[in-house]
Amino acid sequence: MSTTDLSILAERPRTLAMPRSRVLRSYLEEMRSECLRYLRNPGFMLPTLLFPTVFYLMFGVFLARQGEEAARYLLASYGTFGVMAPGLFGFGVSIALERENGLLTLRRALPASQVAYLAGKMAMSMLVAAGVLTLLTLLAVFVAHVPLTGAQIAHLFASNVPGVLPFCALGLLLGTLVKGQAAPALINMLYLPMAFLSGLWFPLQALPKPIQAIAPALPSYHLNALALDAVDIASVRALPHVLALAAFTVVALWLAARRLRKAG
Repeated sequence: MSTTDLSILAERPRTLAMPRSRVLRSYLEEMRSECLRYLRNPGFMLPTLLFPTVFYLMFGVFLARQGEEAARYLLASYGTFGVMAPGLFGFGVSIALERENGLLTLRRALPASQVAYLAGKMAMSMLVAAGVLTLLTLLAVFVAHVPLTGAQIAHLFASNVPGVLPFCALGLLLGTLVKGQAAPALINMLYLPMAFLSGLWFPLQALPKPIQAIAPALPSYHLNALALDAVDIASVRALPHVLALAAFTVVALWLAARRLRKAG
């Protein structure tokens, strides 16, 4: 067979560009499947939704009798506490389990976008974070009778729902470091101390000076500052806190990507 018989192969393009509509559809399908998977998992959904809600009901509603400012402070801080969980547990535990059972290795062999996979998990985390904030806001308005304006509520959602993303990045990094069975314990060892050290349960000014010095290194501190500003408890410059959260997210994602390339 002469070489000219194969010329048609040389003229064929090596790859065909996927239409943008199909790319967008793949992202939407990943988001839909991740949201459905977690919504159907009561072991994840119930603790994530109820843990901060019960805490606010016990402490925020009780303290509301001593002043509306205390209730608004705790709404913001428990809102921050609540949105940390979907990112940490939704990413950390699932990534650790999927690494352990070989699902991530399988996904690398599939003609599917890894970015769409991560975007689906992030969309799920933001949806659950919005659910947590909705429950807390309903308790604040209808049970604690905290006077909140529509602008304050919208500001709180605008800061805290995207604020789950740094914790998604941290959860992704943690999920690359441990096996599935160890992931919940490790995340809890970071989740609860991080909340305490950031002043989510007590005003930071009431904590010892060494703890106050540690707090700015934690993403929960910066997110809580934005939340307190949203409900008019504190007035802060938003840009430094947003940049700190963005920098933390980028660094955690970079470290997680390096770890995944090395260890799978």
